[in-house]
Amino acid sequence: MFSVLVKLSWFFKQYWKRYTFAIIALIIVSAIDLIPPKLVGMAIDEIQFNTLTMEHLIDVLLLYGGLIIASYTISYLWDYTLFSGAAIMERSMRSKLMNQFLKMTPTFFRRNKVGDLMARSTNDLTAIQMTAGFGILTLVDSTIFMILIVAMMGFTISFKLTLAALLPLPIMAIVMNKYGGVIHRRFMDAQESFGRLNNYVLESVRGVRVVRAFVQERQDQQRFQHITEDVYGKNVKVAKVDALFEPTITVLVGISYTIGLGYGASLVFHNVITLGEMVSFNVYLGMLIWPMFAVGELINVMQRGNASLDRVNETLQYKPDVLSPNKPRRLDYPDTIEFKGVDFQYPGAEVEGLSQLNVSIKRGQTIGIVGKTGAGKTTLFRQLLREYPGLKGSLQINGIDIQDLDLDTTRSWIGYVPQEQILFSKTIRENIQFGKKDATDEEIYRVMRLAHFLEDMKILPKGLDTMVGESGVTLSGGQKQRVAIARAFIMDPEILMLDDAMSAVDGETEAAIIEHLRKEREGKTTLIAAHRLSAVTHADHILVLEDGRIAEQGTHRELMKLKGWYQTQYDHQQLDREVKE
Repeated sequence: MFSVLVKLSWFFKQYWKRYTFAIIALIIVSAIDLIPPKLVGMAIDEIQFNTLTMEHLIDVLLLYGGLIIASYTISYLWDYTLFSGAAIMERSMRSKLMNQFLKMTPTFFRRNKVGDLMARSTNDLTAIQMTAGFGILTLVDSTIFMILIVAMMGFTISFKLTLAALLPLPIMAIVMNKYGGVIHRRFMDAQESFGRLNNYVLESVRGVRVVRAFVQERQDQQRFQHITEDVYGKNVKVAKVDALFEPTITVLVGISYTIGLGYGASLVFHNVITLGEMVSFNVYLGMLIWPMFAVGELINVMQRGNASLDRVNETLQYKPDVLSPNKPRRLDYPDTIEFKGVDFQYPGAEVEGLSQLNVSIKRGQTIGIVGKTGAGKTTLFRQLLREYPGLKGSLQINGIDIQDLDLDTTRSWIGYVPQEQILFSKTIRENIQFGKKDATDEEIYRVMRLAHFLEDMKILPKGLDTMVGESGVTLSGGQKQRVAIARAFIMDPEILMLDDAMSAVDGETEAAIIEHLRKEREGKTTLIAAHRLSAVTHADHILVLEDGRIAEQGTHRELMKLKGWYQTQYDHQQLDREVKE
């Protein structure tokens, strides 16, 4: 049960001063809270024997009032210190998770559903925070506070009465331990189910237009209801065990009270203890109710926190597939890029994504990459981005193997526009500034002109301050592509990679963007993958890929003379364009 505290020891060591102060303050408050019942018992005895004077009563009341003020002040301090420490822990864990997500490659996200990762970043972290805050509180109260109360009862009143009243405690310990094991297993199942629910909701909301287009609202709702019932059922199983804690403790506390009152009355009758001591004992017995409940809460909170921490640590301990070398070689800028006999196969795939690829790219060149769907165009780009491990052969930049270069450095050279444009739920200005944080409006308008987006700005309600919605939902496909291109342009990267980035724009717009591209990218490397061959006719060199291999290569004119796939496809596309016009 307490293994969760061992797993969080790194945090407690880092903030040991905070937790030491909180625990000491909590113990002091517990000790202070033990004094008033004793004062009450002494006062009752003095009343019984007619020895209580007004002066002594005032002294008792003043002392009582002072203890209340001291208890209140110190309670505020430990409460603030302890629970703010728990909030710091949650913030720290959330930052660690976010950093881990940013290091991960596509392999990780293929194995882990986004919804489940969100559940680990929210619900599970909340459970861990409860462990670092409320868990420490219940740990102190269920051990130290209970020991102090028992000691006060035994040493100042009667050991025999104390031992008799505490007879149900061993039974409670055994029962609570059993409950704890069941809570851990069931809470793990409930959290995993919640992760699946999260993922389903995310996919359903993202694909709401497709759901509506196929008139699948009712079926989608039924599937959602089924998953919700599963989450509900598993949480009910947790709640059933959780609900057993309080009545079990209530019964055992009731037994303690019965023993305390019965045996205590007998001791008073035989003058072993006084009536005042009997009253004090019962007040202490009442105070013992919370520590007994705290035992149940402690097991509950610790087991939930342990289950959640295991899930979070599973994510944090996942090793990135691609890492920077310990001693990376330094390079100021990419002058040449060479693929030498490169083979690559996606994890779990049966066929190679690239096979014996040999390409030499010089700085300032524009390289066109074309081929059928699945030919390997995007796969080639991913080798430069180093998204996957397992590259065979050699990919060199300026004669240095890319695996010997710093990962962040190589990626900082690249401006990448993928097939699926990712826009953030921010304004157009903020989306473009993602490529250059301090970009001015003048710079933004300039790259928007290069991306042929200025005309679209006139119809947007707030211009650059127009919110694009989640994933750019308020923009058309072509508009999203051009905003993404503008974002890459503003970086002015050494290597610009456009992965079928103009598929949703018309031919005239594409021609305008290509013309701007030729002027702006002079002296810098540009790689363009496209299905529409008009996007690469201006390229210095064109690669035609087929099943990951280079089937044809050359300039546009050379490829047209070969009369192969490129020439056939180009003529077909030109004929199709003429028919449409």
